[in-house]
Amino acid sequence: MPSTTRLFGISLIVLGIASYVATGRTSVTALIPAIFGAVFVVCALVARNEAMRKHAMHAAVAVGLVGALASLARAIPAVMAGDATRPAVLSQIAMAALLIVYVGLGVQSFIAARKARLGK
Repeated sequence: MPSTTRLFGISLIVLGIASYVATGRTSVTALIPAIFGAVFVVCALVARNEAMRKHAMHAAVAVGLVGALASLARAIPAVMAGDATRPAVLSQIAMAALLIVYVGLGVQSFIAARKARLGK
């Protein structure tokens, strides 16, 4: 899971930078995906320590869930208002999609780890 976290973190950083450039560098909020990505990369680095892996991965999935909910909360009203083609809205949708997939993968990983630990 740490390598998956790092991959999603880098993807979010790229999305944030691309969004910032696509919106004409007018708003720093376009970098929000990059901030979430940086948190993921830090969690992946912390997870290199075996004793900290479980905590780091749980933190990353929690951050992913918060990010997915927050980006959906911003994207859904914008899409309903007909602004679905604006770069900022597209970035919010992409961030939500990435984070929903990440949270799903994280939950699957937690379930598999628990089953393995219990010997099932």
